[in-house]
Amino acid sequence: MIRIVIAEDQRMLLGALGSLLSLEDDMEVVGQAANGEEAVSIVRELQPDICIMDIEMPIKTGLEAAEELKADACKVIILTTFARTGYFQRALKAKVSGYLLKDSSSEELASSIRNIMNGRKVYAPELMDDFYSEENPLTEREKDVLALVAEGKSTGEIAKELELKNGTVRNYISTIFDKLEVKNRIEAIAQSKEKGWFK
Repeated sequence: MIRIVIAEDQRMLLGALGSLLSLEDDMEVVGQAANGEEAVSIVRELQPDICIMDIEMPIKTGLEAAEELKADACKVIILTTFARTGYFQRALKAKVSGYLLKDSSSEELASSIRNIMNGRKVYAPELMDDFYSEENPLTEREKDVLALVAEGKSTGEIAKELELKNGTVRNYISTIFDKLEVKNRIEAIAQSKEKGWFK
């Protein structure tokens, strides 16, 4: 019997998922969580085979919970509406066994669970296409500058920290905007976070 914990903050979906999976002869839903923190503690307590995890949950996101459970024996499947490359990259770093979208059918989910139990990884095909087409265009130095921009530092503060001239920092920032095709610092930070280029 495959023992499953489901972490999902939408109660109706949590109940529906639980009921659907319990109909499978070889699966048993042993626990349910409404946020990432609860998911980590239930997984550690019940030691299930699989934890199906939503991403956007209160207190702790599914990705944060997956990162925390990376070393545990339980296999994590991310089940989300978000087909974002950045989320997918973070999920891969957290060593999740599956990343599926919520428009998958229940048969697809059950079959993915069985494949994962047999040692395979299962990722939504549309994510794989995006993943291989989106590389971070910034150099290491540009990434350093953008990380400090994201901390709210001024041009002068960045220059001091990286031992550069103010004009050089301004040039870096301008190049970052061009490469990311954005108009300002806020858009540059938002786009980099969205694509998972930094947390």
